[in-house]
Formats: sequence, structure tokens, C-alpha cells
Amino acid sequence: MLNKLQFYIDGKWVDPVTPRPHDVINPSNEEAFARISLGSKADVDKAVAAARRAFETFSRTTKEERLALMAKIVEVYQKHYGEIVEAISTEMGAPLGLSKNAQAAMGIAHFSQAMNVLKEFNFETVKGSTAIVYEPVGVIGMITPWNWPINQIACKVAPAIAAGCTMVLKPSEIAPMNALLFAQVMDEAGVPPGVFNLINGDGPGVGEAMSAHPGIDMMSFTGSTRAGIAVAKAAADTVKRVAQELGGKSANIILDDADLKKAVVSGVMNMFSNSGQSCNAPSRMFVPRAKHDEAAGIAKVAAERAKVGDPFADGTTMGPVVSEAQYNKIQGLIQKGIDEGATLVTGGTGRPEGLNRGYYVRPTIFANVTNDMTIAREEIFGPVLAMLPYDTEEEAIRQANDTVYGLSGYVQSGDIEHARKVASQLRTGNVHLNGAGVDLNAPFGGYKQSGTGREWGEFGFEEFLEVKAVMGYAA
Repeated sequence: MLNKLQFYIDGKWVDPVTPRPHDVINPSNEEAFARISLGSKADVDKAVAAARRAFETFSRTTKEERLALMAKIVEVYQKHYGEIVEAISTEMGAPLGLSKNAQAAMGIAHFSQAMNVLKEFNFETVKGSTAIVYEPVGVIGMITPWNWPINQIACKVAPAIAAGCTMVLKPSEIAPMNALLFAQVMDEAGVPPGVFNLINGDGPGVGEAMSAHPGIDMMSFTGSTRAGIAVAKAAADTVKRVAQELGGKSANIILDDADLKKAVVSGVMNMFSNSGQSCNAPSRMFVPRAKHDEAAGIAKVAAERAKVGDPFADGTTMGPVVSEAQYNKIQGLIQKGIDEGATLVTGGTGRPEGLNRGYYVRPTIFANVTNDMTIAREEIFGPVLAMLPYDTEEEAIRQANDTVYGLSGYVQSGDIEHARKVASQLRTGNVHLNGAGVDLNAPFGGYKQSGTGREWGEFGFEEFLEVKAVMGYAA
């Protein structure tokens, strides 16, 4: 059992004000493998005080000084890369290859991208006699999730440092070990005391205290829409800026002129990546009604190729979901799909054959789903794909938009102009055409209840800046 009971505050590892131990569970075997402490408002007060002191000097550092610091962070991160990979696979269940090639890799990617943005960014321009000046927001409260843990930490911390902000991070208490390693990286890289602070904790104990704290100037939150609403409400009394990346129920529209097999297979594999635990997963596949049964057959074959098992075993393509609570939620929604009359193509309730412990879910495909069914409306956050037949393109677009979410959309077509036309009608923050992947230069974020604000690239960098107008600056 690993004991990591301290927090990182003001450049030091410190004990919590009030000890409150919490076991971290390995989802592959349901056993506790580490113990952390859950913090309190008193710990938040200490971290915020440190961050406010540090802001006085760090906000005045030069672009060159921050670039050098970020380069050092990347250098030290690379030294700990293997440990971070192992931590992610152990605590949230991502297969080792996914942890190495995507999960941990995004940490370096976001820092590298933020450095590129910082190099080119002009913090001061003059329009007429007025100077337009960009300045750091101040102390940032950051709350990050368990599903892409380092990705979400880095895409907040990197631009915040680049902008000259200081910060207090609360990672998910479900998968906190990678964040503790990240704090170690920041310490070894020589990040000035108080610039980066980490407190483990849950939402009621730490998240609410951060959101309501008058010493925090901005909250940057990634997680469920329910929790995001709570953050926004708690932040309202201090009128702080709130940026949120929340839930999703993304539509994948396969148009009649698409290569059906290629589109369906790529959609299935994308859905099952990370055990379906991605907010932008293409969880609703819209298929022309005349091709629906054929598409369901293709999806069944693709789904049954997935190898579910130990994240550290060779050949595993899908690990467990993160927790018992998540497992039970997914099982309930799969049963709901069956009860409401969707056609179960493959998968279903229970664990895959041969797996008797661990939070493993059977890769599941439902066909003949209608847009009023629960599995078409609610974010499942597991390896469950709903296939919806449509009669006209207009119907597919209307149903794709008929959701409270608006994070991502996917369009498959043999004609790029056709795909672009459909993309222009989707009410989502991101649209992927013909299997295009993510772009770190592009803004990431959603419409409607998928959030406010944007992350990644220049757009994410500007979230951490205030704009000041200085009149009479130029004669």
C-alpha cells in the first residue's frame, strides 16, 4: 500500500490540517493500492494564500523566463514518463499502450503547444492612442477528472503558467496518483513556491471551498455537467470567471455517400477507446435506415474484436471502467436499453467472459434506437454505442442537435463538401470530418450544457488572460 498523505503547497510537501485518509482503488482487481488524504477548507486557505503571494512576483516574469521554466518542466516530465504511464493504467484502467501513447503523451503535447503560443503572443498592442494589454487573470482554481487525468491537468496548468497565473489544483480523488507525480515534476523543475499547489479532496470538502473562495480569481473545471453547475453556483457570489468542460452525447452521422464499413468500424473503435470514458465519444451513430441492418452487422464484428482485460496484459484494447459506481451506472443503463426495446446487437449486462473481478464492461452495441430512449439521451460514459436509423439527412441533423449537450459531432461522407455542409448545421463546439482526430491548435469546448469557455492552443491560453485598456498611452 502506497501512502501519499501529503499535499504540495508553497513549494513543500505538507500534512493536511485535518487527517482524512482515503483509499485509491485499482479498478482491475477492486483492491486498494494507495492511500491519500482528503483536504478541507483549511487546506484550501493555505494553498490560496501561497498562490496569492506567488502571483505578486510570478505575474511580472518575462515571456523568456516562463518559456525556460516550461522547457524545464517538459524535461523533468520526460524523466518520470514511465511512472506516469504506470500510474494512469493502475488507477483508472487505461490499457498500457493507450496510457503511453495518448494519456501521458498529452502532458508533453499541451506544454509544447502552450510554449509555441507564448512565443508568438503579443501581450500589448496600440490602437490609436490606447494600449490594449493582456494580463494574467490571477489565482486559478483547477478541478480535473479521472478519465484523461494528465491531459486535463496539463491543458490547464500549461497555459496558466504561460500566462503568468498561479494555481491550486484539485485532481480527482478516484485517480490522484498521476497528479502527485505531476506535482513532483513541478517541484523538481524548480517552479517557484506557491505558483503550483495541489490539494487532494472531494467536491464537498475541497471543490466547493475553492469555487467559493474570494482569493481565487477563476475556476477552471472539467467533469460532469451536474458538478459543473455546482461549481458555477458556488462561484457566483464572488463573481469569478468560470470555464467549464462538461458532458457530451456526441452524434456520429454516417451519410448515405460514406464508405459504410470504414465509417462504422472507425466509429465503433473510437467509441470503445478509453472504455468509452471520453466526454467527446461518438456515442450516437446515425445510419440511413436502408443501411441500418448492414451497419449493425459491421458494428457487431468490430465490437467483438475488442480485447477486454488487464491493462498491463499484451493485446488488451479495453480495460475496466474506473470505479464500482461507474460500473453500476453503466450496467443500469444497458439494462434500460434492453427494457425500452432497443435491439441488443452484442454485449449486454455483466462482465465479459472469463473476467470475474474488476470493473470490466462488455463492449455493447444497441441498434434500432430511437431518440427518445434513455440510452440516446443520457451520457453513459462507458463502452455502449447506440445506433439510430434515419430516413432523411434533415432528420439526422435535427435529432443530432436534439440534446442538452453540444461538445463534439462526427460526420462521415464520401464528399468533403457534403460533410462540411452537414457540419455547419451541428450545434457543437467541435466537429470531426471523416475520422479527423483532435487538433491541439483548435479550441476544445462545447455549446449548451457541455460547458463554457475553450481549452487548447491560443484559445485556451487566452482564457487565463484579462484585457486592460490604457487610454492616452500614445501621444
